[in-house]
Amino acid sequence: MKSVEVSEEMLVLDRDPTSRTAGQYARASWRHMRMRALVALGVLATATALAGSSFGLQDWRYTVGEIGLLVTIFMITRYVLPLVERQDRGALAEEQVGALLDTLPRERWRVVHDATLGRGNVDHVVIGPAGVFTVETKSHPGPVRVGRVHGATIAQAQAQGRAISWVTGCAVEPLIVYSRAWVDRPGARRKGVRVLPARMLLSHLQARQMRMSASDVDAAHRALGEALREHHGRARLLGDRWSIRL
Repeated sequence: MKSVEVSEEMLVLDRDPTSRTAGQYARASWRHMRMRALVALGVLATATALAGSSFGLQDWRYTVGEIGLLVTIFMITRYVLPLVERQDRGALAEEQVGALLDTLPRERWRVVHDATLGRGNVDHVVIGPAGVFTVETKSHPGPVRVGRVHGATIAQAQAQGRAISWVTGCAVEPLIVYSRAWVDRPGARRKGVRVLPARMLLSHLQARQMRMSASDVDAAHRALGEALREHHGRARLLGDRWSIRL
């Protein structure tokens, strides 16, 4: 299970949840995490400076404040900054894969980024002649062996496929796409989830046999849009924080 806390800023990123840009949620999370770290440092630094000016540099209160500042700097450097960097890499991976998907012909394909239905965030949903696909983007540098992809990652992709299948009424193929990793068996499937490097994503989609007509594509995209807007509206009414579990 993955628990994600979403601030109001992340919920009201746009009016239409079907028009989000790739990596929008991840980038907002990165900004939020970085800002909290900077605010914490700023508050402690200001409090320490005030203690020094008010009580003198030899006062125990200044010493306590200085120690607290040093401990906070260590904690942020040791634990928070790696999380911020990982969030940044994840956002960049989503942006890169999203840029690839956005090159698909718009008259035949529909791409929705950052699809949120209350059961987690789906990086990309692709609807086109070849069918409906969910894309879970990973920034792991590799090498990646399909048989050793973590079970939680597979389960996450499977859950995304089920969620999108439920709202569109279509069979969905879940994909895990590595933005910069070497994959030992690109295109191989594990437990119904296909694993690909980003460089092969477009060729995989476009080489698939046609399964959906233009009207089918429009109907699936319309159903997805309605579900996303319904969830988006409910989430905005729930207050300034929303907990999503996948």
